[in-house]
Amino acid sequence: MQRGSEWRRGWRVVVAALLGAGFGPGLYQNLSSLFTPGLEREFGWSRGEISTAAGLALIGALIAPFVGRVADRIGVRPVIIASSAVLVVAYLLLASVGGAIWHYQACVLLLVLAVPGTSSLVYGKMIALRFEQHRGTALAIATSGLAVMTIVAAPALGQVIDMWGWRRGFVALAVASALALPLILLVIRPSSVLAKPTIVDGGQPPLPGEGLVVEGLSAAEARRDPRFWCVVGGAMLVNLATTGLVTQIVPLGLEMGLNSAEAAVLLTGFGASAIAGRLLIGALIDRFRPQPAAAVFALVSALAFAALAWGSSNLAVAFVLVFLAGLMNGAENDLLPFLAARLFGLRAFGEIYGSAIPLTLIGTAIGIIGFGRLHDLTGNYDAALIAGAVALLGAGGCFLSLRDHALPSAAPVTDRLNDA
Repeated sequence: MQRGSEWRRGWRVVVAALLGAGFGPGLYQNLSSLFTPGLEREFGWSRGEISTAAGLALIGALIAPFVGRVADRIGVRPVIIASSAVLVVAYLLLASVGGAIWHYQACVLLLVLAVPGTSSLVYGKMIALRFEQHRGTALAIATSGLAVMTIVAAPALGQVIDMWGWRRGFVALAVASALALPLILLVIRPSSVLAKPTIVDGGQPPLPGEGLVVEGLSAAEARRDPRFWCVVGGAMLVNLATTGLVTQIVPLGLEMGLNSAEAAVLLTGFGASAIAGRLLIGALIDRFRPQPAAAVFALVSALAFAALAWGSSNLAVAFVLVFLAGLMNGAENDLLPFLAARLFGLRAFGEIYGSAIPLTLIGTAIGIIGFGRLHDLTGNYDAALIAGAVALLGAGGCFLSLRDHALPSAAPVTDRLNDA
């Protein structure tokens, strides 16, 4: 495959994935700490109660395998449209939430139902089928949409909340998500479908209608492979640490002695690190084995978590530490789909990745709940930050232990991911 042909054939999918991730429900996860002070003041909820409600709502991601099968059978457009509609409704309901914590929890649960339809579960296989030499870079660019929007939206949303209140902040997110949908659908219009089925791993192209021929394990075989659980365990530990941090960044900054505007800037630092982590790890894994690179990223982030536990009222120092702590968050979002394709092939990518998502989000739930609860228990974030550092060291060990094995012989699959 010629180097330029990959980008000519696949750039539309990369752009669509970037927009989908940027305006998806992950944006609220990254910006949720901006809403925490307002919810505390109006309802008297503690940070632990707020974070627990959001963490428990992640059980909604259990629908990920089902969403993956639906996307495989009927195409991505219906899935994207349905997920976007659910997301907009969830934001509008959050804008009208009352004083009962269960109301807030139910709204966030609804929001989480939109996660699989805006993630690499939908876009990852489309990218993997179109990219081989530049797969890591393509996935890095595609998954950087959330980080880019975090950087852009954090100060803007903070200003909206300061001027008009947290309810208007949710309305602003609803409007942005609604406006993004037509752009995504335009980019993945029917002309972006593969003109002809393509062999991914060598051999002769199939006859029209026979679909793509790819190598790989079945979902059942992958789940019996210890490496699947090692990848899942590493991603869980990364999510535990980095998601726990990002959902508490603004309160953490305030406790470090920063003012509200400076604390909000830390969100920009985290978003910038996510972009840097994705692009850097993407370039590295296109050229070298991904396992050692992932371990090094995890070590750097772990050291930054430990340094944050010491605290600093200097904005520049806090910004750098948050940036370094977030590097593994950016790298993990690229590594998970890349490793799924590399280790288990593309034969059942959607089902394998869909099976991994609910499991990795257990780490996200533990991080969201744990950071808030540990703060309530200890009165500061030191214990949570040290726990995050230990988790990242464990994740590095998981990634470093992975071994490459030869994949089974090729099997045909149907490429309906990009149907109109």
